Amino acid sequence: MAISLSNVSLAHNMNPPAAIEFQNVWLYFDEKPALSNVSFSVGRGETLILLGATGSGKSVILKLALGLLKADEGKVIVEGRDLGPVPEKEMHDIRQRIGIVFQEGALFDSLSVYENVAYRLREEGKKDEAEMEGRAREVLSFVELEAAIDKMPAELSGGMKRRVSIARAIVNDPPIMLYDSATGGLDPVTAQTINILILKLRDVQGVSSIVVTHRLQDAFWLAKFEYSKDTGGLVPISGNGAGGSTSATRFLVLREGSVYFHGTPNEVVSTGDTYLQQFLR
Repeated sequence: MAISLSNVSLAHNMNPPAAIEFQNVWLYFDEKPALSNVSFSVGRGETLILLGATGSGKSVILKLALGLLKADEGKVIVEGRDLGPVPEKEMHDIRQRIGIVFQEGALFDSLSVYENVAYRLREEGKKDEAEMEGRAREVLSFVELEAAIDKMPAELSGGMKRRVSIARAIVNDPPIMLYDSATGGLDPVTAQTINILILKLRDVQGVSSIVVTHRLQDAFWLAKFEYSKDTGGLVPISGNGAGGSTSATRFLVLREGSVYFHGTPNEVVSTGDTYLQQFLR
């Protein structure tokens, strides 16, 4: 029995909890289910592509993962911690481990790029200006915008704002990222720079992420490619690269608040389901 317990403990240590896990989650708005019995998990270093028609519950899932909403039934678990019993005053530390990027970028118009990026550091109580500037330059360099550190948001293009938003989200090295239509409204070339950053964070930093997108071309790019340190761009996944295989990315399709499909890119492409075939056209 002692050996068995030891083995269980060892196995637990070798297999850390999922980054995000939903267990039979229900959420009601005005007695109508916004989510119905939703279950899925996002492993460490994995990307979940979240698809679905408008109103299917995609943004609701992000709000639950952030603890902005509480499940009425079931469990939302972040890095092994059930968010249900966590009081709001204790949510700050959990949210500090999650970065989020919105479609609009959500930058503070009255603050410079540097002040926007350093905002989370100030929230954490950092006071050393030189240290904060150094970190801001580091993450702006990661998104290839260090030269814009003194600019104001009004001086930036839409794509640049989105990249600054990513820099701000990763300034404190969160292990989890949430993207809410991060490429929405961008031209294809600019959208591709955001996709490269998403995969760069996964394949260089090991970040786990949920990506909400309405752009199917982006979804399949993220599923089929990985970031190459050698080229600084994307290369097809070979099966033994940084992402390991296409299993590093999974698809979850919501339909009217329920999980309609959850599986690999190959599975979603090869499905004979009529709804999915129409949705993926």
